[in-house]
Amino acid sequence: MRKTSARLADGRGLIYYDETDDAVRETHDRRRLDAVVVESEARYDAVMDEWVVIASHRQDRTYLPPVELCPLCPSRDGHLTEIPASDYDVVVFDNRFPSLAADPCVTDGVLTPLTARRPGLGRCEVVCFTSQHDGALGRLGLRRLRTIVDVWADRTAELSLLPGVEQVMPFENRGEQIGVTLSHPHGQIYAYPFVTPRMARKLASARRHRELGSGCLFCAVAAGEVAAGERVVATAPGWVAFVPSAARWPYEVHLYPLGHVPDLPSLADADRDGLAALLADVLPRFDALFGDPMPYVLACQQAPVREGRALAHLHVELTSPRRAAAKLKYLAGSETAGGVFINDILPEAAAERLRAAAG
Repeated sequence: MRKTSARLADGRGLIYYDETDDAVRETHDRRRLDAVVVESEARYDAVMDEWVVIASHRQDRTYLPPVELCPLCPSRDGHLTEIPASDYDVVVFDNRFPSLAADPCVTDGVLTPLTARRPGLGRCEVVCFTSQHDGALGRLGLRRLRTIVDVWADRTAELSLLPGVEQVMPFENRGEQIGVTLSHPHGQIYAYPFVTPRMARKLASARRHRELGSGCLFCAVAAGEVAAGERVVATAPGWVAFVPSAARWPYEVHLYPLGHVPDLPSLADADRDGLAALLADVLPRFDALFGDPMPYVLACQQAPVREGRALAHLHVELTSPRRAAAKLKYLAGSETAGGVFINDILPEAAAERLRAAAG
């Protein structure tokens, strides 16, 4: 994989990740582009014991532009985009409207005796999976998926070295039903200045499990699903994909390595191959379920930079709010107010339907 670094017109960084050593990419951004003033801050919620990011400048971000004005397509005469080159394999660049940034124009402060306020320090990157506007992550082929796994691992390693970063999470939001504002196939990588509440809760559960002398909680969950079999959707060398027994979403699949690894950079080559193969298997099943593109969130859940690394176990969560061909699950009273999910589809039935779906 060949890496070529560049700078965009407003100073943001960009990296081309190419699958051939002889690729030559344009590194000069011909646009005249003013830097966005980033107003990002993190406020502490003492009742919930978690941080909330407030980024008011994001109200002005690009929203569902027409195809001919897509900012993630390659540049061409008459339309210069975020990618200066006329073609690319995979590209990573700093988000123009980041939720977190290296130098947000916010200072530390206290809003109330219980509410701390601090700058939203971190990094938000965009990952363009392909130069083809109408592509889809699950249909890019094994080679490209393997490249993307390597890109996720490379960026995780690099971002983890930044001062103040506590957790790195690559993810993809897909579909307008999820809230996607750009339809070009892409994902994001967030480098947080704290451990996310969801990961903190997982690590607390893993710690209790280990203190009982039961070893790795995540290894036990994966082994239990393999043994049960009825919720397993697919397998690949060193990996298993299953619908969790207490799935919250109508269609939810977790991808686990069978070996204990904390994060993406720790995956050996063979295990990276396995993850790419499993993504190539599972993602098309989601689309085949109802015969058209499935909205989903795909998130790589991996160990924080420092806290709880020995407890963490890398896994990928794939969730969709779609419960029928023309119906979505909305988070309403019980989920939003009480935090109690109510799933309309039996997890075993969801697994059976996904197994039967031809990708």
